[in-house]
Amino acid sequence: MARILMSPLQRGLVVESPHPSLDTHLAAYGIEATRLDHVPDTAALIDGLRSTRAHVLFKRSRVEVTEEVIAACPDLQAIQLCCIGDDSVDKVAAANHGILVFNDPVSNARSVVELAIAHLIALARRLYETNTATHAHRFDKSNKGRFEIAGKTLGIVGLGNIGRQVARAAEALGVDVLFYDNRLVAQEVGLEMGWDRAETMADLFRQSDMVSVHTSARDAWGVDNEGLLDEVLGQLGAERPEGSPRLFLNLARGNLYRADALVDAVRSGAIRRAAVDVFPEEPRPGLDWRNPYADVDEIVCTPHIGAATNEAQPRIARRVARTIGEFSRFGTLRDCVYAPRVTLAAPQPRAGNAVLAVVHSTDRGTKKAVQDAIYEAEASTLASTQQDFPNGVAYDLSILDRPLSEGELAHLVGLAEKLAGRERAVRAVRQVVVPEGW
Repeated sequence: MARILMSPLQRGLVVESPHPSLDTHLAAYGIEATRLDHVPDTAALIDGLRSTRAHVLFKRSRVEVTEEVIAACPDLQAIQLCCIGDDSVDKVAAANHGILVFNDPVSNARSVVELAIAHLIALARRLYETNTATHAHRFDKSNKGRFEIAGKTLGIVGLGNIGRQVARAAEALGVDVLFYDNRLVAQEVGLEMGWDRAETMADLFRQSDMVSVHTSARDAWGVDNEGLLDEVLGQLGAERPEGSPRLFLNLARGNLYRADALVDAVRSGAIRRAAVDVFPEEPRPGLDWRNPYADVDEIVCTPHIGAATNEAQPRIARRVARTIGEFSRFGTLRDCVYAPRVTLAAPQPRAGNAVLAVVHSTDRGTKKAVQDAIYEAEASTLASTQQDFPNGVAYDLSILDRPLSEGELAHLVGLAEKLAGRERAVRAVRQVVVPEGW
């Protein structure tokens, strides 16, 4: 059954403690935020969503949103991630129920970039172990295993927003940049910046003194990147001089390689030192977490703090509030994980106009059903736009001269099922009548 809402989004459940200013920003869009003061397990999350009848769930990366959660919470219209990573959400289940999932791919970039550069220099100069030794009253002033990063080659895996900024920052420090990205647009951007492109992932590792990973959980075609680096970790610096620092950073995803593959590469000497901010499994409710790198001194570990700065968290709060606020009022789509980098917006409606947003399957006939239902209701479409997602659902956004009744919306749902020849051709419908002052 389609999820139908005849209003803007009004209620949000906030978990995992995003910045407190988020609540104030949401209030400006008419969304009341309820916070849970603990990290909920599945049962507690369902209870929180159902008891508040939340239209939006705001979360970071720890809490899992499963098919069970989504199916049990019929009021839920959207999931807003206050982070970049989206692998904690069952996106197939969300799409099947007409729930759009948003993230923030922008606001934490500077914080992650600074951490990456800090790790590069600290590893190259052996600062972490030197601090430990000096606190233990050992005064080792030698240059053994200590390097400058200027003049070295940094391999960047993934030339997205963060990867590009790491490359620019490193270049400003005199580092040569080599990158690998299988997206044509990213390749063109990298070449225009004057950076060298590696033909294969193995080439990047073999030709780099240092590698920093900034790729996502899935590639641009939806293929899971789990285990992506398993076979290349041991090749880092293979074609560089013997004095190469051979450093490895992962501030992206913890499952891009097996934990033992990294441990083996370090213990074999292929990687001299590494820093990780992400892990194959991270603490979640009910999980007895163990650090798989705890016994390897050459692997520096930080607890997923790439975005944990006083500057990044308020930026994230502002951006995600606006993302949801504009989606709530005008149906505007940005930072939707189903179609990254796509922004979809209709012209600004006037007071009394209706914003009609429909999430439906891409089956033949569903788009026609939306327009036919509007036509049969004798309403006029003032503007419309539409986006097909790679996961088999689509988003239709129309500005109408008047709102459709609940009966007319129900007819739209039935007409889509008839034309498409399947149930649940329409997954969700939301209509907002624009008041004065928006």
